[in-house]
Amino acid sequence: MLVAAAVAFAVAAVSVTCWFIVQGKLYDQVDSDLKSGIARSLPADAVSSTLEDCSQSPTNTYSFGPRFKGYIQIVQSNGKACLFSGATTGLVKVTNSDKAMAKDPQVNIGTFRNGTDSDGNPVRVLTTALTVERDNLGGGGTKYVVNNAALMMAVSLKGTQSTLNQLALILLLVSGIGVLGAGAAGLAVARAGLRPVDELTKAVEHVARTEDLSVRIPVEDDAEDEIARLSRSFNSMTSSLASSRELQQQLIADAGHELRTPLTSLRTNIELLTRSEETGRPIPPADRKALLASVKAQMTELASLIGDLQELSRSEGQRGERVQVVSLQDTVEAALRRARLRGPELTITADLQPWYVRAEPSALERAIVNILDNAVKFSPEGGTIEVQLDHGTLTVRDHGPGIPADELPHVFDRFWRSPSARALPGSGLGLSIVARTVEQAGGEVSLARADGGGTKATVRLPGAPTPPPESP
Repeated sequence: MLVAAAVAFAVAAVSVTCWFIVQGKLYDQVDSDLKSGIARSLPADAVSSTLEDCSQSPTNTYSFGPRFKGYIQIVQSNGKACLFSGATTGLVKVTNSDKAMAKDPQVNIGTFRNGTDSDGNPVRVLTTALTVERDNLGGGGTKYVVNNAALMMAVSLKGTQSTLNQLALILLLVSGIGVLGAGAAGLAVARAGLRPVDELTKAVEHVARTEDLSVRIPVEDDAEDEIARLSRSFNSMTSSLASSRELQQQLIADAGHELRTPLTSLRTNIELLTRSEETGRPIPPADRKALLASVKAQMTELASLIGDLQELSRSEGQRGERVQVVSLQDTVEAALRRARLRGPELTITADLQPWYVRAEPSALERAIVNILDNAVKFSPEGGTIEVQLDHGTLTVRDHGPGIPADELPHVFDRFWRSPSARALPGSGLGLSIVARTVEQAGGEVSLARADGGGTKATVRLPGAPTPPPESP
């Protein structure tokens, strides 16, 4: 409809302009024919006889030239019109402008207008001063303007109006065909252009109805238009949603598996304690103490696992609200204090240089604590852990058994635990949290076997502008 309306407006403007231009040209030609008729002066005797008796039909055969095909009449100041010699029958209707010309004739000034004759036929009229010529005895003649009379020359407009009517009909037909064609072409183009949008709409409705994220919109590889970009964006979105759903399902499955072991052990220990109370058979003090210690350890493990799951489930928006410029040196020192409490028998050395990063303080400290916890967990009794921070690169090196080369690609996977560490406490989420936190801070983390044995963890974080000192 928009295309058809635009074309209709353009065609109408062109057609109307064309019609008026042709009308002007045809009227110019008619006016030229009328002007050719006044090139000569009229015979005085013929004019006198015409004015004396307007009731008589003209008998003179005076010619106004071969180009003039109209008829002539003389109008007096009182509005009375008289046919002139050589004219056809029928008088042109006189107007006030014609009477004004007769009352005050002005040489070389004529007015053109459209009018009708006594039979109602359209004519083009030229009203001008009446100039006559009187012969002298010696030859030649004298020209003068007749007072209280004017010359009216008229040419029929039937042919001109017929031509204009035919032109208008042709323009109307051509315009109608053009508008219909433009509307049909616009409809075809719109349907062809919006077909991918229809497919995209159906795909979105299918996903909303069935939650099937495997739907993809076919897109040509070389297509670069807006529809192709929209389709690629939709395919990328559904692919990301499908991947997110798979990760979510995997996280739920892994969390359920990890929770099952401590819950089973906790339930078994509690049932033993409950049965002892119900049956009146007391458990030996040593065994009772061991059961209570086991219950406490399982509760601690459950609390740690739930905390890790909550950390992994937090959205990006929640993290972004707490991001600020923090001192990496101070964060590492706080993590070291906690690590020394967990491994009092170990020697932990630190060489820390000032460095500032943009991160969430609590999450960054938790990530560094997780790295140090791994070093404490796998370090031999009385061993040494070396910590160094230099220009945004934090390294933590222990002297434990190290990580086998075939296990290094999996150390940052959720719930992954080395077979040799299955008996040790932990949920397998610590390094996964480390990787996610460092990535959100714009850095990178890696684990590798250290020269001489042990494991070396490396964290690289981009620097941030140093915050201004706080006012006292």
